[in-house]
Amino acid sequence: MQARSPLLSLGYVGVTTTQLDEWASFATDLLGMQIGARDARVLALRTDGRSQRLFVESGEGERVQVMGWEVADGDALAGLATRLSDAGHEVTPGSAELAEQRRVAGLAVAHDPVGNRLEFFHDAADAAEPFAPSRAISGFRTGPLGLGHAVLTVRSVDAILPFYTDLLGFRLSDYALRPFGAYFFHLNSRHHSFAVVETGEDGFHHLMVELNSLDDVGQAYDLAQLEDGRVGVTLGRHSNDFMTSFYARSPSGFMIEYGWGGRSIDPENWEPFECDYGPSLWGHERSWLDNAKRAEARKLRLDAAAQGRRAPDFVRGND
Repeated sequence: MQARSPLLSLGYVGVTTTQLDEWASFATDLLGMQIGARDARVLALRTDGRSQRLFVESGEGERVQVMGWEVADGDALAGLATRLSDAGHEVTPGSAELAEQRRVAGLAVAHDPVGNRLEFFHDAADAAEPFAPSRAISGFRTGPLGLGHAVLTVRSVDAILPFYTDLLGFRLSDYALRPFGAYFFHLNSRHHSFAVVETGEDGFHHLMVELNSLDDVGQAYDLAQLEDGRVGVTLGRHSNDFMTSFYARSPSGFMIEYGWGGRSIDPENWEPFECDYGPSLWGHERSWLDNAKRAEARKLRLDAAAQGRRAPDFVRGND
């Protein structure tokens, strides 16, 4: 059995943008996040008791600048840093100034084989006040599951997966080969905290945040449809984690999956499998695919329906 990962969950994500005001509106009016702090350069966003889960900084271009992965404590951080260094990956201790900006007790910085910046941290600060959503939502499902999940696009999975599995300890949940190659990995009882989609281009595909109510998702979908081009993937249900969701295009171009009802797994006893009947049971028309791949995805959905494939009506377990 694969050794337990030193990582606990996806702790935060950082974005660089030229559109700070647009991000503030998108995150509050549509997603329902709370602005924890804001100045002329940085927007700190909350989804729970943490002081920040998503931060957006003014800068050149539009990109995800960092994924922050949480570890248990300083000893776990030191052990992970040693493991990465011994394998030939440069690891830089985070400065006191950076730790203060990230609102954590300690952190280290590294990069994956295609250049994505990763920060590993421990003891994130809680906010002084309880989470207060910016619009009427029930709240986000976080806690020990973390912020949600992050999905990268890659030219080649072979170039990146050994780093995440052998060194960081991500464990395979399942994979699909049609209509595109996709591999899903877990750290805790969330079905996946990380995934890669083989598209022929290295980049950031989407960040998923999960809501506590299906109605939160449906009402956000209504709001998103009021804006031309905001919906990147239509409402649907995934076949592997059972999430009911839609994807909204962020001001920076990558998408935010806004979902409900993701399955809980037993990470110690989970057996990975090939999900060979498509990524979604229904819906999820993907505007980012070319016409041929969209047709293939649609056929997989229709075939799954003809076979009577179903997911449980409610799948959430105790986290």
